[in-house]
Amino acid sequence: MVVSRSVCEVLDGFRAAVDALAAIDPVVLADGPSVVGLLAERNRIDAVVCRQAAAFDASGRWALDRAQNSSVWVTTEARVARSQSRRRLALGRALRSMPGVEAAFLAGRVTVEHVEVLAAAVNQSARAASAVAAREALLIEWATTLQFHRFAGELREWLNDVDPDGSDTRAGKSRDGRRVHLSQTFEDTWALDGVLDPIGGEIVKTVLSGIEHEFEQRDKATAAERSEPGLVLADTVRSRPQRRADALVEMATRAATAPKGGRRPAPLFTVLVGEGTFSRTCRLAAGTVLTPGMLVPQMSDAQIERVVFDGPDRVISVGRQRSFAGALRRAIQVRDRCCTHPRCDRPVEDCDVDHIVPYGEGGITSERNGRLRCRFHNRIDPDAEQPGRPRRKTTRVFDEQHA
Repeated sequence: MVVSRSVCEVLDGFRAAVDALAAIDPVVLADGPSVVGLLAERNRIDAVVCRQAAAFDASGRWALDRAQNSSVWVTTEARVARSQSRRRLALGRALRSMPGVEAAFLAGRVTVEHVEVLAAAVNQSARAASAVAAREALLIEWATTLQFHRFAGELREWLNDVDPDGSDTRAGKSRDGRRVHLSQTFEDTWALDGVLDPIGGEIVKTVLSGIEHEFEQRDKATAAERSEPGLVLADTVRSRPQRRADALVEMATRAATAPKGGRRPAPLFTVLVGEGTFSRTCRLAAGTVLTPGMLVPQMSDAQIERVVFDGPDRVISVGRQRSFAGALRRAIQVRDRCCTHPRCDRPVEDCDVDHIVPYGEGGITSERNGRLRCRFHNRIDPDAEQPGRPRRKTTRVFDEQHA
């Protein structure tokens, strides 16, 4: 296939620039701004590739080589996985209906992962596609200002609000797609693979993580007893994947020996109501966004809490108590959702509720003076920290009996 001279000249210049970067000692580029800058340029290349893949598909030139379609042509010529060539083609097509996203992608401001979730939103339904087109600027603002996991959550909440029927349909597909494969290998080991729906996955993760944490505490105690100079935890006990595998076996063992009629694990749903960006949102306690329709089949077994968003003038306060507990603790967990250190995104289950102004220095135990911090960042000297990520304008107030 013939390539135009102008394209060849551009590619030659690009290759020369990459060659120059590859020749630089990695130590010279081992600083944060350099890494971020390189990633931004990679985003721009991803954007060009996706856009050109769609243009190549539309041109029909791949048929001159008797290829079945453009993805097959790219797969064979570039020696890439077919799933990757299809992915780039699908994103290139989706970008045609999102000119603002395409411009941000070409500028390196958003990543291919952002484009993927936005493309999935466009493909959800005609109503969702129209809503994305109308509020594209807002979605780009979220993509360029929020950490990725927060952006994905905000987008899912927004879709539940603007296209509830489409979101319920998508949720139904996620449940119908659940599957688990467990097969014995020729070496008599067992290979496990599967996909769980959001609610089922949350139940399994919560129970499995709890058992894994028990094992971790035991392993640390064992390592302390066998402490020797130069030894680390991995030298004396199980690795984390091994511990997780043992936790899965233990979970099955406990299930087999559980008393008949014993208490079954139930997911905790958090329903957010108020004057935030969205008037009503349903989440699992760990933060996974759900459609309200997914709550209905669980009503008889699930635990449900309601969180009311109030204005910024109202603060939860429980006087001079030292620790964050009960409704106050839960309110902060729901509001922050993960570690609030600007260089961390550990989930809520791995975090403690910490005083912003230390209790010993007169800080009160209140919603406004509390924040989530993972165990690592909770030990850092506050005076040495960078300023935390800004709080939302809306104060989220817990209003339910669940503690």
